[in-house]
Amino acid sequence: MFLSPLLIFAGLFAFFVVMSSFFVVRQQSAVIIERWGRFIGARGAGLHFKIPVFDRVAGRVSLKIQQLDVLVETKTKDNVFVKLKVSVQFRVMEDIIYEAFYKLQNPTEQITAYVFDVVRAEVPKLKLDDVFERKDDIAIAVRRELEEAMNEYGYGIVKALVTDIDPDHAVKNAMNRINAAEREKLAAEYEGESSRILIVAKARAEAESKRLQGQGIADQRREIAKGLEDSVAVLNNAGINSQEASALIVITQHYDTLQNLGEHSRSQLILLPNAPSAASDMLGQLVASFVASREMGDEMKNTTLKLKEGQKAQALPEPKK
Repeated sequence: MFLSPLLIFAGLFAFFVVMSSFFVVRQQSAVIIERWGRFIGARGAGLHFKIPVFDRVAGRVSLKIQQLDVLVETKTKDNVFVKLKVSVQFRVMEDIIYEAFYKLQNPTEQITAYVFDVVRAEVPKLKLDDVFERKDDIAIAVRRELEEAMNEYGYGIVKALVTDIDPDHAVKNAMNRINAAEREKLAAEYEGESSRILIVAKARAEAESKRLQGQGIADQRREIAKGLEDSVAVLNNAGINSQEASALIVITQHYDTLQNLGEHSRSQLILLPNAPSAASDMLGQLVASFVASREMGDEMKNTTLKLKEGQKAQALPEPKK
């Protein structure tokens, strides 16, 4: 009865010792094994055995890619304060896990310090607009500096990204106003160009309309003149002289016009004068003006001929005595 509890205790102790000799490592992770405080190796994913009491699990290291976001505030070349968010993706290198586990106490603080150092060295060389345009160059500089420093400690830098650039609030508002003004200027230029095109097109259309209208009026008058000529020829053949034929045609057109006006009850046009003798008076005035202009033209021709004869007489040489 006395030995039975001891045996049970010994059996349980042996069971726990055996069970503690085995351990499981998950995928994308590694376990650091120490023997009496000394590093003896790293174990990858799977089931592993360690010597009880002598060996112990010193720690576990994740082999997954990790991301660290660092917010850095610095000043640009044109004295604008700006905040940059730099995202660093890193992982522990499997072949040098010892350095990653033992050499660095806090790797995130180390990476943060290097990011601050690189960003505050690169950004002050650039103006604010250049910071936006060359953010990839800043990210490359950060990655290059981190790789040189962190590979020694067992950490590989997968990528460095500048994910956000946030200038001072007042500067951001000024940039937005500048952008809005530029867009308004561009919109005004496009509107002006559109108005100019419409004006030019309208002017061309009006010019073409006037040309066609003038051509139509010219054709109309040409046909009217031809009709009048034919009418005068017919009347002459009937024994009526040209003056009487012209008077008859003018009177006929006069009454045709009055008839057309009378057909439209709402017409507000008044033809003055509208007496029967008006056509005769108009014809007489036209004939008188034609005669006066013809006589004036004849006088001008005679005067020109006399001047030319006088100039020729002066140009002839005097006869020799």
